[in-house]
Amino acid sequence: MAFKSDKTVTLSTSGVTFEDVINVARFGAKVELSAESVVAIKASRKFIDEYAAGGVPVYGVSTGFGALANRHIDIKDRTQLQKSLIRSHAAGVGPAVEREVVRALMFLRLKTMATGRTGVRVELAQQYADYLNSGITPFIPEFGSLGCSGDLAPLSHCALAIMGEGMVHDASGVEITAMQALDNAGLKPIELEAKEGLALINGTEGMLGMLIMACSDLYQLVTVADITAAMSIEGLLGTDRVFAPELHGPLRPQVGQAISAANIFALLKGSGLVASHRENDSRVQDAYSLRCAPQVAGAVRDTIEYASLIAARELASAIDNPVVLADGSVQSNGNFHGAPVGYVLDFLAIAATDLGSIAERRTDRALDQHRSAGLPPFLAHDPGVDSGLMIAQYTQAGLVSENKRLSTPASIDSIPSSGMQEDHVSMGWAAARKLRKVVENTARILAIELVTSARAIEMREGLKPAPATGNVIKKLRTKVGGVGPDRFLSPELEAAVVMVQSGEISKAAREILPNLS
Repeated sequence: MAFKSDKTVTLSTSGVTFEDVINVARFGAKVELSAESVVAIKASRKFIDEYAAGGVPVYGVSTGFGALANRHIDIKDRTQLQKSLIRSHAAGVGPAVEREVVRALMFLRLKTMATGRTGVRVELAQQYADYLNSGITPFIPEFGSLGCSGDLAPLSHCALAIMGEGMVHDASGVEITAMQALDNAGLKPIELEAKEGLALINGTEGMLGMLIMACSDLYQLVTVADITAAMSIEGLLGTDRVFAPELHGPLRPQVGQAISAANIFALLKGSGLVASHRENDSRVQDAYSLRCAPQVAGAVRDTIEYASLIAARELASAIDNPVVLADGSVQSNGNFHGAPVGYVLDFLAIAATDLGSIAERRTDRALDQHRSAGLPPFLAHDPGVDSGLMIAQYTQAGLVSENKRLSTPASIDSIPSSGMQEDHVSMGWAAARKLRKVVENTARILAIELVTSARAIEMREGLKPAPATGNVIKKLRTKVGGVGPDRFLSPELEAAVVMVQSGEISKAAREILPNLS
């Protein structure tokens, strides 16, 4: 999916799209508040101002937080209450998370403010928009969130920055103080008022932003997996019969499976390698890693669809506690709990890990002279003198193994906090962090299969690949060398990874097959 970096995203009370999130997070799109959202923000703020001036106990406005919720706060201390909340909750540790994660988190929190359900002032919402538009990225340490009450620590580090405190990265990526960044951008630090500190940190925006980006990345990678599977089938002289349409949708109506099978069937159309043995092959069936490629990749597609559904629901939500309802009442709730998001983050990690696992099995088969249908050991130019792609498979196997470790669900864990007031948490942030690593590793795994299968095809002298896979190999060869004596392999594998992640590989296939899913 292509996104325009010069787009301006307008926030309204009706919410935003996945494309908006990606545009802002990854490509620096500008953001603005709609007139409708400004009206909604002002309306809810009027109610908060009334509560702040009165004596009715309202959580986070006239009371303490968490286990201190029953403590009454005097009117004179209620502004300090908000500042103290942010300073104390900005307690993360570790290296900074990626710029795109921070931008997604800030944008999504701004999206929630634009619904008019948080009770903040327009000035505060505008400060978030100004930060995003200036390219200022608050320093958010990797560790600190339990995923309930939302992503408290990460969101607090953002709130701290708009107060002019803490550290940020400027538009060039240089780490400076928040006050320096504000001065450079011609902005002033904002003074938080009643409820505003709480309204900035009670949400699932961190884990949601990472979920949306992971879904986007995996949509692309699952198509690459169909391409590399087709190339492995060609290189290993497999059959295309098992991908025929009548064997999938009609017999097993799994939507993702039918899509991947159709992809592979189309990718293999016109393959001289497949045709070379179609009529006289003594093998009854190919190995599972070849024959069952669409069953696995298809299940991954279905998992992405489900995760995207949950993400879309969360994107349509106004997560805050307490929340300002349309009638002006302020109600406590538990919508900040990250379980819905945490579960699918873990589910995606499991699915992506299996996608990489089956790809590694195809690579190993191509390198094993006893199972590769006549290919030289390790696809070496001069076996014995050359090791070929032997150690590339080691690297791939190591990545698969790491993904398996990372696929242990984070969401099944819980640890009580805040004096047992917050006695069950989602660990959604942790689930999101490890999913990002799984997605990154999966791209590397598929890149190694790409390099291996391309070399296997080229070693079948006198036989031509299908037009689509042939175009992929042609594109690959612009960055990665073909068959030959051993050479420094790491840069070539890294180049292949970039081609997978950038969309170059899927684009090369679509130049021949525009309808590839």
